[in-house]
Amino acid sequence: MIKFSEDKLKEVKELISHYPEGKEKSALIPLLHIAQDEFGGWLDVPVMDYVAEILQILPIEVYEVATFYSMFNTKPVGKYLFEVCRTGPCMLNGSDQIIDYIKEKLGINEGETTSDGLFTLKPAECLGACGYAPMMQLGKNYREHLTKEKVDKIIDELRATVKN
Repeated sequence: MIKFSEDKLKEVKELISHYPEGKEKSALIPLLHIAQDEFGGWLDVPVMDYVAEILQILPIEVYEVATFYSMFNTKPVGKYLFEVCRTGPCMLNGSDQIIDYIKEKLGINEGETTSDGLFTLKPAECLGACGYAPMMQLGKNYREHLTKEKVDKIIDELRATVKN
């Protein structure tokens, strides 16, 4: 059964309390972030149904939001999610080549996860750091001015943290 931990449930109730009665749906996006963090980095149907139940809205209302915004994952992702920006400024600075290099290096395509479950490649729309192109979001951090060498270093560092 899907259920938030006691601490997270407290956080959810606090979050919902910030919205007027009858407007609890306004908490949907932050609640989906909490749910994604709590339940393995992605939102499967039972998790989205649970969020709908908490907010007393229809499940389809949750599905619409979760599938619209690229910040939500509706299928399992690896421990490390490479969200490489592919909009104009990043593309002009080589993000397509970086995406192709990551695909080749890890043996996966866009939206796929390595067989060891460590890495998922997810092209992203603008991440708002055009001056640092090409760049990617890795968790809560940006990795900027990417080159093949920097990508190699990032992958090696992340693999090393798993081994230790």
